[in-house]
Amino acid sequence: MTSRNFTAMRTLREEEKVYEATWYDRMYRLAFGAIGWPWLLRSLWGGTQASKRRLLERLNLPEDALPNLGSWKADTRFLHRIVDAIEELRPQNVVELGAGASSLVCAKALQLNGGGALFSFDQHAPFVSATSQWLSDFGVSAEIRHAPLGARIGDWPGAWYELPDIPGSIDLLIIDGPPWAVHPFVRGAAECLFDRLADGGVVLLDDAARPGERIIAHRWKKRWPQIAFTHLAGGTKGTLQGRKRTGKILAFPATAKTGGQWRRVAVIAGLLATGWIAHEVVGDLWAPAHAASFIDEGEASYSASLARLAMRSQIESAMLDRAEIRRSVGLEVPSIPPGWRVIDVQVYPSDSGNSVSLLLLTERQERVVLYAQRAETPAEANPLSEDREGRSLAYWEIGPFAYALTGELNPERILLLASEMASTSLGESLHS
Repeated sequence: MTSRNFTAMRTLREEEKVYEATWYDRMYRLAFGAIGWPWLLRSLWGGTQASKRRLLERLNLPEDALPNLGSWKADTRFLHRIVDAIEELRPQNVVELGAGASSLVCAKALQLNGGGALFSFDQHAPFVSATSQWLSDFGVSAEIRHAPLGARIGDWPGAWYELPDIPGSIDLLIIDGPPWAVHPFVRGAAECLFDRLADGGVVLLDDAARPGERIIAHRWKKRWPQIAFTHLAGGTKGTLQGRKRTGKILAFPATAKTGGQWRRVAVIAGLLATGWIAHEVVGDLWAPAHAASFIDEGEASYSASLARLAMRSQIESAMLDRAEIRRSVGLEVPSIPPGWRVIDVQVYPSDSGNSVSLLLLTERQERVVLYAQRAETPAEANPLSEDREGRSLAYWEIGPFAYALTGELNPERILLLASEMASTSLGESLHS
């Protein structure tokens, strides 16, 4: 949210409807305020004047078009990312949660890049009217609508927007509200709109460096394997970008994780919040890789293995010594199913350290490549599957290791093979 003037260090009060926070919501706010004050302090800086000038030049806006970007407004780096996304996607429908400076930037970028509609929602009715008039002063328009904070959504705590008339298909989703003071995890409820994302559609979450948003990102990655989430470097507040994959994704049924644990954790948060928060945040901060890069590397290993097989100068090594690989590169390679044959074993460098690629023939003489690496993906012991231009890839995790099985097979077949291998490697892990 924004105005022409400097914004106070507290968020606006709700006029029409007061959100009645529960005692454990208030406890979470206190706990996260205690550990998150460095991030909150950084959020009061809106970026350099040079970055602001470049943004205004990109949009052909006058020097006084944007307000002071300190306090709770989006910083210039996040606003540049919005323009980048619009220039790339040329979206038809943009949905924005939390109106303000980003509304003007988004509406103007749409005007300069083929049109498209902006649907912006904010909980403050007077602010909605003022922002609509502000955009009109610069010759742009948007559907800026009042969305009071109402009921919780799913297992996410805090009050969520009462959203009227959301487009059925969303090309770009910008999440800059509600404010963290409602609850540190409240923006996680934005996932209620993820089913509306068009193929290739993009999600941009502001303030992604804050502890609450890092936990949200960690859970989104687990819940939405069809969206590739990445933390983008730069800016004062951090940005989480998610891009919906265009390939078909399959998963074998797994036991659903409910939100009941959240309530149990909240009850004892006064005593255990610091340790629990540190576990969640540190785990996400140091995640060695995201699914998107791991899948790309797994798919690339298939192409490299076939290229080696076709080259006379490259000699295949069919000797698989799992113990030597464990000692030398620190990777645990699953045992090969009976009836399979090893054609080639190679160690490759990767963004997360050494990786291992095995070219294999199944008992049906199907050619597949098993790729192993230290990585974090949305999968667990239950493999997920994805299509890549005629190739199927299934991936899973056992402990700190991620595995991908790739081949020119149908998705159901590659998923079955991966599931058999995953169950074997899980059993070995439990008995080791």
